[in-house]
Amino acid sequence: MITASIVIYNSPAKDLQTVISCVANSMVNTIYVIDNAPNDNLKVFVQSLSEKVAYMQGQGNVGYGAAHNLAFREAIRQGVSYHLALNPDIEFSEGVIEQLAAFMDHHPDVGQLIPKIVLPNGEIQYVCKLIPTPLDLLFRRFMPRKMNEKRANKFELRFTGYNRIMNVPYHHGCFMFFRVSALNEIGLFDERFFMYPEDIDISRRMNEKYATLFYPDVEVVHAHAAESRKSLKMFLIHSINMIRYFNKWGWLFDKKRRETNQRILKELKV
Repeated sequence: MITASIVIYNSPAKDLQTVISCVANSMVNTIYVIDNAPNDNLKVFVQSLSEKVAYMQGQGNVGYGAAHNLAFREAIRQGVSYHLALNPDIEFSEGVIEQLAAFMDHHPDVGQLIPKIVLPNGEIQYVCKLIPTPLDLLFRRFMPRKMNEKRANKFELRFTGYNRIMNVPYHHGCFMFFRVSALNEIGLFDERFFMYPEDIDISRRMNEKYATLFYPDVEVVHAHAAESRKSLKMFLIHSINMIRYFNKWGWLFDKKRRETNQRILKELKV
């Protein structure tokens, strides 16, 4: 059995129609749509898109991770095999979920998968990263692209070509395919993070006990709004939550980060 969850907040109807159609036309049994908006204006609409939709509302805008956790807990309670957490701005073809599930069936050491992610124009999105240091994020955010190119090549693992299966400790949160038993073991999204670093945190925790693989044999399209680059409010939310993340794991001194990144780079033969 496979379930999926999509967190929405006044999301465009066109996006919801697309993503729910993609998920509904797969072997996913239930699609939890968790609405963080202060009203249920989209309830009737999303329920009309598929019989597989189970509409849920949090207690206000509880944040991205906390909202997905509502569905995670249901998946654990029901003894589901796999759970997919994805963004509303995702599109993919038939067979993607089936191929991911088949791979996981044959690789019980894998706790988490992310497929190849591309932008609508076909350009690859670098969704696999090392565990970030504060400098990685500062350089990525504020330095000109040319000045940051060498660092980004390493941090985002661009040098690999993104054309092979890789065990990486940080998966972008737009499309995360979990083994539910592993998720139950390592813990759900950390709800102290309202938005943004919850994917770093859960990926690195999963990577400590299971393989967290990039699987390029299937492809998913992600519109990638990058709201924190366009909105001062979202930038502040991003910044506050990254401070919380580094307060949890360590700023300059994070032994697990150093050891994990060194191991990953060695495996990838840098």
